[in-house]
Formats: sequence, structure tokens, C-alpha cells
Amino acid sequence: MKALRFYAPEDVRVEDVPEPECGPNEVKIKVKNCSTCGTDVKIKKNGHVNITGTTVMGHEVAGEVVEVGADALGGFQVGDRVQCIAAVPCGDCYECDKGWMEVCQNQTSVGYQYDGGFAEYMIVPEQVLKVDGLNRIPDNVGYDEASAAEPFACAINAQEQLGIEEGDFLVVFGAGPIGCMHIRIARGVHKVGTVVLVDINDERLAMSADAVRPDHVINSANEDVVAKVLELTGGRGADVVITATPANVTQEQAISMAARNGRISFFGGLPKTDPYIRCDSNLVHYRQLHIHGANGSSPTHNKRALEYISTGQVPVKDLITKHIALENVLDAFDIVAKGEAIKVTVEP
Repeated sequence: MKALRFYAPEDVRVEDVPEPECGPNEVKIKVKNCSTCGTDVKIKKNGHVNITGTTVMGHEVAGEVVEVGADALGGFQVGDRVQCIAAVPCGDCYECDKGWMEVCQNQTSVGYQYDGGFAEYMIVPEQVLKVDGLNRIPDNVGYDEASAAEPFACAINAQEQLGIEEGDFLVVFGAGPIGCMHIRIARGVHKVGTVVLVDINDERLAMSADAVRPDHVINSANEDVVAKVLELTGGRGADVVITATPANVTQEQAISMAARNGRISFFGGLPKTDPYIRCDSNLVHYRQLHIHGANGSSPTHNKRALEYISTGQVPVKDLITKHIALENVLDAFDIVAKGEAIKVTVEP
């Protein structure tokens, strides 16, 4: 079969590899869609600490069950349409016992420790089944939509922490797919009020704004975004700010523009070579700001994402603007890196 394998930074190859065999505690799927994200681009460029050998990349996976091991958990049958989690908790540590599976200290990942979905077939490992991480796709949800459930799940996790209230003034930094998903969830689930989308790329802003229709767009390369948000709110500031971009300055701006009792999600991680920001601690103190990290998602968040997509509460179909064949998967990486599409999905 064909698969995209990571060998080393800047050495990833589409090549023919043996079709994987299904063990007694595993499930084998025929991959129908594996969507891409900025993390894939970063792995291609820099590698990842959890990828220590040659592995098949891809972690936003949906497909059809073609074989079920004799002792596999979950009661799956050949022909089931399924979506797989990406971050795999252990289910046994202190954090998992507390219900904080998204911050499991022993977390492993599809496309890192386990071969991923940029391939014609993929083995769903026993550990995914153990934590109920292989989800049946609702009948009215396409494979491409289901593959986008994983990043949706991450955004759901972040927003659950923020105590968003109906009518809140929301600012989202980052006009990529995650920024669009955050806006969809904030409106569809939490019924926020005014929404502002911020980016430094006019073309990406226009493309994403056409899809998710924010009330205001700001190019922060050309305009003082903090001053503009304060102007839009009559000097009060934003109730909720989500930084869905790996830029230090956006986190600093988020603190500066937050209203009293404002809630901030540092959703996008910063470069490991430059992970620090300047924080005016007095703003945090006197405005009683709430700053939250957001790390991935749990199996439950993935199920909720599929439910929101199925009910139409959080539509995703129109955000998938590019479909790429597996043999051209590296073209998908280039499209993501250049911001030329909202969501790109790969179809073996």
C-alpha cells in the first residue's frame, strides 16, 4: 500500500509499504480521509520528540473497518464507519482517574508512537480501544467531516474551560481552520455575541471570513488590534479571547485587550525555542483575568464533536476546502503552510 512515512526532518516520503496486519486486540481500517493541520507541517520540518523512528504520519483519521481482532474491545464489525482519536490517554494515571484525559501524563499519539492515517490502511491499536477512542460515525456525517472532528474536539476542550456566556464579546486570533472552528463552536454551542477575527494575512482573513462571517476582521499587521477591540467595546475590552496561532505577541495582546473578568485561552502553543511572553501581572490581578491553557482533547470531546457535526449545531463541511489524493499529500502540506485553504483533507 502507499503511505507517507517520516524518516527525519525534511525527509518524508510517499512510498509503497506492506499492508499492516491486524492483531487479536486491534482493529484494521481502510482510511477514507485523513485531514491535515499545522502540526503535520511542523513535524515535516522539525520532527517531534515523540517520533523516534520511521513512522506513518497523519492523526485526523476516519475510515471503514475491514478487520476486527478476535479479542478487540468495542464490538466493532466489518463495515463500521469510524473516527479515531489522535491523542491517546493511558486510562490509568492520576489525571485519567480524575477525568482529565487530555492531560494524561502517559499520553501517546496516532501518527507518533503508532502509525497514522496518511496511508491506505491503518491499525487502530489496543490502547485506543481501551479508552473508547474509536467512534462510530453518524450516518449523516461524511468521512471528510468526521476526520475534522479531532481538531474540533480540541477546540471544544478549550472552550469548555472558559465559562463562555451568551452574548459574550469574542476575539479569535488566527484565521486558519482552528480559528474558524472556534467561531463555529462559540456561536453554535455558546451563543456568543460579537465576534472579531484577527490575522496578519489579508487573503486568509478574507477566505475564512467568507466562511464563518465574523462581525469584524482585523489585520493586526496593519492596525493596533488592542486599540481597535477597545474601541469596538466602548473601552471595556473582550470577554473572551482565544489565541489560535503560535505567536507570542498574540498572547500578550490578549491580556491587554481582555475585559474585567475576561477569559483567555492560550490555544496555540509557542515555539519551543521562544516560549516566553511579557505579561503585565497587574492587568491579570486588577481585572481578575482568567488565563487557560488548552492541550488536545479527550475521547469524550471527540464524541461530542461528531454529535455537534451530526446535528448541524457546528457545521464543518464547508470548511473543508481542499481534497487531495494520497499520492499528492505533500502538496497538501504546502497548501497548509501557505494558508491557501481553510481545511485540507487527504483521500487515499
